[in-house]
Amino acid sequence: MSRTASIAAAISAITVVGVGISLSIPLLALELESRGIANKWIGINTAVAGIATIFTAPFVPLLVRKMGLRALLVGAIILAAASLVGFKAAPSFLMWFPLRFAFGAALCILFAVSEFWINALAPPNRRGLIMGIYATALSLGAALGPTILSVLGASGWAPYLAGAVVLLLGAIPILLARGITPRIHDDSHHGVLTFVRRSPSAVLAALVFGAIETAVMTFLPLYGLRLGLSETSAALLLTAAVLGNVAFQIPIGLISDKVDRRVLLFCCSLAGAAGAFTLPFVPVSSPWFLAMIFLATGVVGSLYTVGLAHLGERFHGADLAAANAAFVMLYSVGLIAGPPLAGAGMDLYNPYGFAFVISTMLAVYAAIVAGRLMTRGRREA
Repeated sequence: MSRTASIAAAISAITVVGVGISLSIPLLALELESRGIANKWIGINTAVAGIATIFTAPFVPLLVRKMGLRALLVGAIILAAASLVGFKAAPSFLMWFPLRFAFGAALCILFAVSEFWINALAPPNRRGLIMGIYATALSLGAALGPTILSVLGASGWAPYLAGAVVLLLGAIPILLARGITPRIHDDSHHGVLTFVRRSPSAVLAALVFGAIETAVMTFLPLYGLRLGLSETSAALLLTAAVLGNVAFQIPIGLISDKVDRRVLLFCCSLAGAAGAFTLPFVPVSSPWFLAMIFLATGVVGSLYTVGLAHLGERFHGADLAAANAAFVMLYSVGLIAGPPLAGAGMDLYNPYGFAFVISTMLAVYAAIVAGRLMTRGRREA
């Protein structure tokens, strides 16, 4: 199998998995609500998946080395599909906690290993483009899940079985990808958390993006409602954010192949910080408000793509596998931390604190990247 076909297989597999995941997340929340579980416990149970990622990520390089990339990915897909069916079959809510942990661990492996696969095989001069294609395909796949759920409904076994089948379909490209797949031959690699020190510009991009992504998905419609928009118009804000995220991945990925990726990460975060800071000063009913949401979320969403490409540029072999695991782990930490921070900001300064918290997160990250760039400049001098 050619290098291009192998990369295409990895992108196809994770896109299909993305469909299954995006179907399952709202489905599980609706299932718990129908069982009369309090919102607090729904949130706690959902957070277990993030905790599973934090615990699983350090073992990803070892698992790749011991099991092989293809076997590990297929095993993770089977675990995710079995866990999804298990949620419906479980008679007690307590059983959802180990199931959610297993589901989160499987997703951690799927994303960390798939991104390692793509990053390891991507040609250096086209890595940004390929990661942009990967992120775009994943976003489009994630958009299909809720559509399937709207057709099948949230009751009965049908959505669970459909989700499990979709997840299992993701194994087909992996099983067909014989030949060129990355391998880890060396036993020595640095711990996952080491990469926060070794490449903070790349791995902290995942943390910031994860925090902002969940904060925007959670609070952007509420922000619009509190400023007087109708429910339909408030939902349109989220549509603009998603479209911006999809539209910018490939163009900025292409740019990252031509420039220093740390400079691009700095520019994207600074532009996002400026956009979020000025958002409260733009009339919410103005078309400029929608345009700003589209542009700002598109630029900020590219932090994930460029950060991944920067990892592939810096690390190889076991270190790249560990770096990708660190990337996914910090992204999950961001998913957990983002909504409480944005919610607290909105409570302190209703509703504009939401935008100012996001601006602050991006500004802090931009300052870290700038510090790294200046340190590199002094070393070169």
